[in-house]
Amino acid sequence: MKHAYAVILAGGSGERFWPLSTKARPKQFISLFGGRPLLSLAVERLQGLIPNERIFIITADRLVDNTAEAAWNVPRANIFGEPCKRDTAPAIAVACGLVRRRDPKGVVCILTADQLMNDAETFRQTLSDAIQVARKDDSIVTIGIQPTAPATGFGYIETGDAVEMNTVTRFHQATRFVEKPDAYHAARYVERGTYFWNSGMFIWRTAVMQAALQQHAPDLAKLCDDIAGAATPDEVDEVMRRTYPSLRAISIDYAVMEHAQNIVMACGAFGWDDVGSWPALTGHFKADLAGNVVVGSCEPFESVNNIVVSENRLTALIGVNGLVVVHSDTATLICPKERSEEVKKLLRRIAERPDGAKYV
Repeated sequence: MKHAYAVILAGGSGERFWPLSTKARPKQFISLFGGRPLLSLAVERLQGLIPNERIFIITADRLVDNTAEAAWNVPRANIFGEPCKRDTAPAIAVACGLVRRRDPKGVVCILTADQLMNDAETFRQTLSDAIQVARKDDSIVTIGIQPTAPATGFGYIETGDAVEMNTVTRFHQATRFVEKPDAYHAARYVERGTYFWNSGMFIWRTAVMQAALQQHAPDLAKLCDDIAGAATPDEVDEVMRRTYPSLRAISIDYAVMEHAQNIVMACGAFGWDDVGSWPALTGHFKADLAGNVVVGSCEPFESVNNIVVSENRLTALIGVNGLVVVHSDTATLICPKERSEEVKKLLRRIAERPDGAKYV
């Protein structure tokens, strides 16, 4: 594993966890799960597999200090801030450049800062197997998750034949990446059994990804080259400040994965959760006898199946069912569970208010 590196993408805005998650302090810094920020948990999961000095974090410029605080055990020189938001593909090009400048034989593990894995040991085994495959093979490796429900909030990976890799983890050919489907198609995918949730985690040798970028996204291949050629962390920052404003905003799925033919998928079975919106709390907190999940203080009266986050005040419920109620220091959210994904639409309206900036 001496050539294995992890790059954690931590620039997300976490809008669907508003009002606890805001632009100034997004989801990866919230300590709802396990009493520590999600970013801290992401770093801890790598212990024993990838040492801290080989972990990089890419975040937004405005979040570098918060990131350094949450990931206190990662060297500050390994934390880089994007000058503007350009989705995952440019960030991943930077990631590959950072590892190339450190180690031309490096194997890059692209991970995210805002996911949970219930079984960290199995996660490390899966990642270790993926690194071994990527080290020996000219493949892009991704990690897919067996669906437990026809979720519409995730992308999917269609798989083909099994690939024997002599590893604990099972591998399949990845034949197609599918964007977030509607409910009908999500149900069909689950029925077929050959579709997996797209976890957004990728593993490859830097040379393999550089070739893919050169073929499918030459502008990002140049960014990778420029980052790899930077002599100091300050020069890396300068390349990003100079280049980012002119880059297109594009995800790695659109830029590379939907075009590449050399992708294999590791089957992840470690209790993965994207914790994308408030209903995800039901999988991580015990409900009371009426099905209410409470974080903080709540007095429910003839109320069932609600989610309440109210850490600094008492929230009282009377005769309500299936609500999400979340208090922060500046705002309160109340909505039906089934409409919690619409928080992003609501935030756009709030941002248009004269005083909107202080709430979002």
